[in-house]
Amino acid sequence: MHDVETRYATSNDGHVAYQVVGSGPRDLVFVPNWGSNVEVMWEEPSLARFLRRLATFSRLLCFDKRGTGVSDPVPLAALPTLEQWMEDVRSVMDAVGSERTALLGDAEGGQMAMLFAATYPERVSALILSNTSARHLRDVDYPWGLPAKSVDAFLQRMRELWGTGGLVDVMAPSLAHDEWFRRWYGRYERLSLPPRAINAMYVSQLERDLRSVLPTIHVPTLVLHRAGNRHIRVSNSRARSIFSTWVTPRSCSGRLKNS
Repeated sequence: MHDVETRYATSNDGHVAYQVVGSGPRDLVFVPNWGSNVEVMWEEPSLARFLRRLATFSRLLCFDKRGTGVSDPVPLAALPTLEQWMEDVRSVMDAVGSERTALLGDAEGGQMAMLFAATYPERVSALILSNTSARHLRDVDYPWGLPAKSVDAFLQRMRELWGTGGLVDVMAPSLAHDEWFRRWYGRYERLSLPPRAINAMYVSQLERDLRSVLPTIHVPTLVLHRAGNRHIRVSNSRARSIFSTWVTPRSCSGRLKNS
């Protein structure tokens, strides 16, 4: 069992579960993807090593946004907007007395990190985006995302595989033959989001387009993306219309496993 205490920060609309790891000279908020559980994530050894490595040079803040993990639930018929969800970051920072922090946004969590950096530049020292994108749905001026005609089939497949460990084939293909990891990943999914929440959360994600927000981000920014990512393709980070001259994406040939 891990030895990290889970606490609760109070937001305007509920309680946000968070953890503090390490006591380094700078604060770092890990913004997870759309499904997370701060209790269960420590059970996977390589993920625990990754988080503890971050905590060697920072005071690491981890949290479950409302509606996920051990935070308060949210109504599926009226999900919070990204602006409302973004306030979970501020609630956690306020709870621990953090005035300024670096943000590490992973996958879908990258959009929350982008918006927070643009909205509260005085509270953000740096931005790190890992395997993420400003937009996920393909359009006439954005040929890199998920085609609209594939959305229904994609969501159906997500429902079928959710909680079974089957999504490892897409999310972590290098571990597809590791039976322990598949079982853990399925359990992690089940304890991150209930089945009814999967579609609602992901449809909300697909409706977002943060490209207009990017020029308003003025903090030092690093973009990392695994070249072989099957879920969010590296082309989403490389596209000039998405990440312009303000940042240079770097492809990662090794495994950067945040989820």
